[in-house]
Amino acid sequence: MFAILKKEFNSFFASPIAYLVIGVFLLINGLFLWIFKDDFNILNAGFADVNPFFYLAPWVFLFLIPAITMKSFADEFSNGTIELLKTKPLSDWQIVMGKFWASLLLVVIALIPTLTYVYTVYQLGSPVGNLDFGSTIGSYIGLLFFASTYTAIGLFTSTISKNQIVAFILGVLISFLLFYGFDSISNSFGSNSLTIKKLGINEHFKSISRGVIDTRDIIYFLSITFFFLFITKTRLDNE
Repeated sequence: MFAILKKEFNSFFASPIAYLVIGVFLLINGLFLWIFKDDFNILNAGFADVNPFFYLAPWVFLFLIPAITMKSFADEFSNGTIELLKTKPLSDWQIVMGKFWASLLLVVIALIPTLTYVYTVYQLGSPVGNLDFGSTIGSYIGLLFFASTYTAIGLFTSTISKNQIVAFILGVLISFLLFYGFDSISNSFGSNSLTIKKLGINEHFKSISRGVIDTRDIIYFLSITFFFLFITKTRLDNE
C-alpha cells in the first residue's frame, strides 16, 4: 500500500496537479474570506469568527477533490496500466487504500496553510484570543471527515469511466447529492425532516462543528467512506 501511496503522491507533485489544487483552494478561500465584500468576509463580520471558512470549504472541496481523484483509476484504465498494476504483489484493497491516502494527504496539505486564518482571527479578537477553540477544532475534524468521504466517492467514480471528465462530473454529482441533496429533500417532509437530514453529510458536519464529537457522526462518516471504498474495490475485482 505504501508503495502505491508514495507513487501516487509523488505523481501529484511531478505534475501541476498538486500546486493547482493547493493554489486554487487557498486563492478561492482567501478571496471570499478577506477580499470580496460578501457575507463570507471575516473582516466585515464584526466579531472573531472563522465559521465562514468552514461554511465555504465544503463547497470548494465539492469540486476540488473530484478533480484530484478523477485520474486515479480512469487514467489506469485508459492507458491500459491497470492490468500491469494488478500483476504486482498487491491486493486490490492495498491499491485502493494507497490511492485513497495519497489523495487525502494532498487535501490535508492544502488545509494546513488555512491555520493562518485561525491565528489571524485569534489576534483580531477583542480581547486577543477571543475564539471558540472547541468549535474550531471540531470543524477541522469535520473537514477531514468531509474530505475522506469526497475522496472515497471520487475514487469510485474514477472506476466507472475511462474518461476523466466523466469521472469528475459523476464525483461532483454524487458528492453534491450526499452533501446538500438530503437537506433539500427534507424541506418537503415536515416532522420527518430531521431524520432525512441525518442521511446527508451536512447535518453530521454541522454536529461535529459544534465542538462535540459524537460517535454517531464518526460512525456515519466512516461508514459512507468505507462503503465507497468497498464498491471501488469491487469494481477492481471485476476488471
